[in-house]
Amino acid sequence: MLIYFSSMQLMEESRLPSLFKIHGYAVFFWSNENDEPIHVHVAKGTPTPNSTKLWLTKDGGCIIANNNSNIPTHVLNELMQIIGTQSFIIIEKWMSFFKTKSIKFYC
Repeated sequence: MLIYFSSMQLMEESRLPSLFKIHGYAVFFWSNENDEPIHVHVAKGTPTPNSTKLWLTKDGGCIIANNNSNIPTHVLNELMQIIGTQSFIIIEKWMSFFKTKSIKFYC
């Protein structure tokens, strides 16, 4: 299992705060979604607007909002497990990036 953490790099041309990479999949935020419940997007290689979206849950897991990237089910399940275990880091980075002290969860 390979996880590469970034230092919250912001790709200027697309305004996508990059969190980390898992097996070549980028895990990132869109910079304009701070009014939504906490979630991440996942895409193979370079992040795109047509990416998979995962809601983080209060219990430290995540659920699929959509799989627009068509990530194979077995890979998506592994990614979700890893993202769930890293939810504390994702929450911290969400709060820092969006300059908020509270988190809204989908469920």
